[in-house]
Amino acid sequence: MQRRSETTSPGATGTAPSSPAPRRERREGGRDRSSRRKICQFCHEHMREIDYKDVNRFMKRFISDRGKIEPRRKTGTCAKHQRGLSTAIKQARFMAMLPYTAEHMRGM
Repeated sequence: MQRRSETTSPGATGTAPSSPAPRRERREGGRDRSSRRKICQFCHEHMREIDYKDVNRFMKRFISDRGKIEPRRKTGTCAKHQRGLSTAIKQARFMAMLPYTAEHMRGM
Protein backbone atom coordinates (compact mmCIF):
# COMPACT_ATOMS: atom_id res chain seq x y z
CA MET A 1 0.00 0.00 0.00
CA GLN A 2 1.38 3.36 -1.02
CA ARG A 3 1.12 6.48 1.04
CA ARG A 4 0.43 9.84 -0.45
CA SER A 5 3.13 12.30 0.04
CA GLU A 6 2.30 15.49 1.87
CA THR A 7 3.62 17.57 -0.99
CA THR A 8 0.77 16.69 -3.35
CA SER A 9 -1.29 19.47 -4.83
CA PRO A 10 -4.65 20.29 -3.23
CA GLY A 11 -6.53 19.26 -6.36
CA ALA A 12 -5.02 15.78 -6.28
CA THR A 13 -6.49 14.91 -2.90
CA GLY A 14 -9.99 15.92 -3.94
CA THR A 15 -10.33 18.80 -1.52
CA ALA A 16 -9.59 22.31 -2.64
CA PRO A 17 -8.68 24.97 -0.13
CA SER A 18 -11.53 27.33 0.62
CA SER A 19 -11.10 30.55 -1.26
CA PRO A 20 -12.98 33.71 -0.34
CA ALA A 21 -16.14 34.36 -2.32
CA PRO A 22 -15.80 37.06 -4.98
CA ARG A 23 -17.27 40.39 -3.98
CA ARG A 24 -20.23 41.63 -5.95
CA GLU A 25 -19.68 44.97 -7.52
CA ARG A 26 -22.41 47.51 -7.90
CA ARG A 27 -23.87 47.64 -11.38
CA GLU A 28 -23.55 50.79 -13.37
CA GLY A 29 -26.71 52.85 -13.09
CA GLY A 30 -28.20 50.38 -10.60
CA ARG A 31 -29.04 50.89 -6.96
CA ASP A 32 -27.52 48.96 -4.12
CA ARG A 33 -29.72 47.10 -1.66
CA SER A 34 -30.18 49.90 0.86
CA SER A 35 -33.59 51.37 0.08
CA ARG A 36 -35.79 53.76 1.96
CA ARG A 37 -37.46 52.37 5.03
CA LYS A 38 -41.23 52.03 4.80
CA ILE A 39 -43.26 54.11 7.19
CA CYS A 40 -46.31 52.98 9.11
CA GLN A 41 -49.38 54.39 7.37
CA PHE A 42 -51.37 54.39 10.61
CA CYS A 43 -48.69 56.35 12.50
CA HIS A 44 -48.40 58.76 9.59
CA GLU A 45 -52.15 59.45 9.61
CA HIS A 46 -52.26 59.59 13.46
CA MET A 47 -54.97 56.92 13.70
CA ARG A 48 -55.89 55.89 17.22
CA GLU A 49 -57.93 52.79 16.35
CA ILE A 50 -58.11 50.53 13.34
CA ASP A 51 -61.78 50.01 12.53
CA TYR A 52 -62.77 46.60 11.18
CA LYS A 53 -65.67 48.20 9.28
CA ASP A 54 -63.28 50.08 6.97
CA VAL A 55 -62.92 47.16 4.57
CA ASN A 56 -61.62 49.04 1.53
CA ARG A 57 -58.45 50.09 3.36
CA PHE A 58 -57.68 46.48 4.34
CA MET A 59 -58.45 45.01 0.94
CA LYS A 60 -56.05 47.26 -0.93
CA ARG A 61 -52.83 47.05 0.95
CA PHE A 62 -52.89 44.61 3.85
CA ILE A 63 -54.33 41.41 2.36
CA SER A 64 -52.58 39.41 -0.35
CA ASP A 65 -54.22 38.12 -3.50
CA ARG A 66 -54.45 34.72 -1.79
CA GLY A 67 -56.39 36.19 1.15
CA LYS A 68 -53.53 36.18 3.66
CA ILE A 69 -52.60 39.03 5.99
CA GLU A 70 -49.45 40.70 4.67
CA PRO A 71 -46.43 40.73 7.01
CA ARG A 72 -44.91 43.85 8.57
CA ARG A 73 -41.77 43.71 6.45
CA LYS A 74 -43.88 43.99 3.32
CA THR A 75 -46.40 46.64 4.37
CA GLY A 76 -44.17 48.75 6.63
CA THR A 77 -46.59 48.93 9.56
CA CYS A 78 -45.17 49.15 13.06
CA ALA A 79 -45.61 46.29 15.54
CA LYS A 80 -48.33 48.05 17.53
CA HIS A 81 -50.50 48.74 14.48
CA GLN A 82 -49.81 45.34 12.91
CA ARG A 83 -51.35 43.68 15.96
CA GLY A 84 -54.43 45.91 15.73
CA LEU A 85 -54.62 45.41 11.99
CA SER A 86 -54.60 41.62 12.23
CA THR A 87 -57.33 41.76 14.90
CA ALA A 88 -59.44 44.08 12.72
CA ILE A 89 -59.02 41.83 9.67
CA LYS A 90 -60.04 38.79 11.71
CA GLN A 91 -63.10 40.64 13.03
CA ALA A 92 -64.08 41.67 9.50
CA ARG A 93 -63.72 38.07 8.33
CA PHE A 94 -65.90 36.86 11.20
CA MET A 95 -68.57 39.44 10.30
CA ALA A 96 -68.39 38.26 6.64
CA MET A 97 -67.07 41.59 5.37
CA LEU A 98 -63.86 39.94 4.13
CA PRO A 99 -63.37 36.42 2.78
CA TYR A 100 -61.20 33.93 4.63
CA THR A 101 -59.70 32.77 1.33
CA ALA A 102 -59.54 34.20 -2.16
CA GLU A 103 -60.87 31.01 -3.75
CA HIS A 104 -64.00 32.73 -5.07
CA MET A 105 -61.80 35.18 -6.98
CA ARG A 106 -59.68 32.51 -8.66
CA GLY A 107 -62.63 30.85 -10.38
CA MET A 108 -62.26 27.44 -8.70
